Amino acid sequence: MLFPPNLSFFHVYFVSKFMGVLLRDAASVDREIERAIEADLELHNRSINLIASENYPSVSVRRAMSTHLTTKYAHGYPGHRDFQGCENLDEIEALANERAKKLFQVEHSNVQPHTGSSANLAAYFALLNPGDTILTLSMTSGGHISYGTPWNISGRVFKTVNYEVSSRTGLIDMDNVRDNARKCRPKLIVAGASAYPRLFDYKAFREIADEVGAFLVADIAHISGMVAAGVTPSPAAYADVITTSTHKTLRGPRGGAIFSKAAHAKAIDRAVFPGSQGGPLMHVIAAKAIALHEALQPEFRSYQEQVQKNARALAEALKKRGFAVATGGTDNHSVNIYLEGAPFARTSLTDAEAETLCASTGIWLNKLSFLKEYGEYFGPKGLRMGVAAMTTRGMRENEMDQISELLKKIFQKPEDEHHLATLHGHVEEIVRSFPIPQ
Repeated sequence: MLFPPNLSFFHVYFVSKFMGVLLRDAASVDREIERAIEADLELHNRSINLIASENYPSVSVRRAMSTHLTTKYAHGYPGHRDFQGCENLDEIEALANERAKKLFQVEHSNVQPHTGSSANLAAYFALLNPGDTILTLSMTSGGHISYGTPWNISGRVFKTVNYEVSSRTGLIDMDNVRDNARKCRPKLIVAGASAYPRLFDYKAFREIADEVGAFLVADIAHISGMVAAGVTPSPAAYADVITTSTHKTLRGPRGGAIFSKAAHAKAIDRAVFPGSQGGPLMHVIAAKAIALHEALQPEFRSYQEQVQKNARALAEALKKRGFAVATGGTDNHSVNIYLEGAPFARTSLTDAEAETLCASTGIWLNKLSFLKEYGEYFGPKGLRMGVAAMTTRGMRENEMDQISELLKKIFQKPEDEHHLATLHGHVEEIVRSFPIPQ
């Protein structure tokens, strides 16, 4: 019996009406939003997504995010919550942390950060005092906005000094890192990037940090899936703290996580809650736990190996067609190109214009330059591409070659609308065989 026998007819009627509202799907409640969601899915399925920070999580991960867990407050940590009814949530969060520790070979894990940027902020708050100096990769060299830039809270609270990549090779100049560290004596050094296609020498960073008495934070937001699978080196043996996103190459939900040596565990946890955020998003933590479980499976390494193969294939195919590929190639999932060389010889496109032009043909990527406070762009004029999302959708080296050919043709006739429409048709023809996993 659905309702207890002592309920009146009117009780049953009103409860039924109320439950009916709660159980409706999006299409019957808000058709405008449902249409927009359906249109966006169709747009993805008709496009080549080369945005380096994006990926497509599994159906299991996405289902976890749509559960009732989204409603529950769980301030605190497993076993020490500010709200009742959290015993199952404790199990979920504990599982996520144990899986993360096993996967990344770290002593402590906190999966509560809402984003990679909030994980970075928690790391700073755990290890530093306001006004302390941090040494980070500059934005113009591929650093991230959360690395002490003046318009981010990190730059308002802490003093920032930057190290750079070499103007000759495009690689991080470790002599420049060392010289800057000796001059500014930072309290913390960040080894991480948002747009850097090569490996970090974590051992060398550790030696510099030790020389000047600094903490070392490794931001692996873009490469965490590759690190987890052992496809690229791990900073676990060298970094005091590791921060990451949980999407990107890790292929989980949009979110963050932070790992550390046991000695910093209490400070890290306090910096996350209550230091920099309130209640955790338990539906997202459940999705993180599932993604971490998936990353522990043998097939995840195969996926990451294919990501690396695809990125290298794309870099080589672009070079073959005259594109100026930053650093001459890649070690991870991303490829950067500069707006120079044969394909751009007859154009004067800015990278913002080039980004929009590619999108008009169904190829999504993003510019390398960054927006200043008053609207002026600065930094290297180029484009950043990543292959993790399209590798998830099943693309291999052959498709990377086709994509590079499409890009060359786009920039050969950027003002020919009929030509661009024809290329858009080719894009849709290619991606028809590579839909988003449903």
